[in-house]
Amino acid sequence: MGDSDTLRRVVIERVLEGPGKAAPEQRRAAFANEGVAPAVRTLIDKVTHHAYKVTDEDVEAAKAAGVTEDEIFELAVCASLGQATRQLEAALAALDAAVGNR
Repeated sequence: MGDSDTLRRVVIERVLEGPGKAAPEQRRAAFANEGVAPAVRTLIDKVTHHAYKVTDEDVEAAKAAGVTEDEIFELAVCASLGQATRQLEAALAALDAAVGNR
């Protein structure tokens, strides 16, 4: 495993399990985009699939449901990192398959 793989793992572990305002289980759910709490489900799904469509209203809806700005930020970062990780893994798998390494 290369240095970039190690660094990527360390970043993911820190974001999901390190100190934060959002509970680790909430962060893991946002990372996976599965089992996300109803208060932030729409926001996290948008961040994951259509980040450019996130609006102030999406953030305000989460805040109105009792989610703090810090938690919203952390969950959005987790959702972004999770989607980027899935996309990277899919791209690397496709590349490996194309060159016959699998």
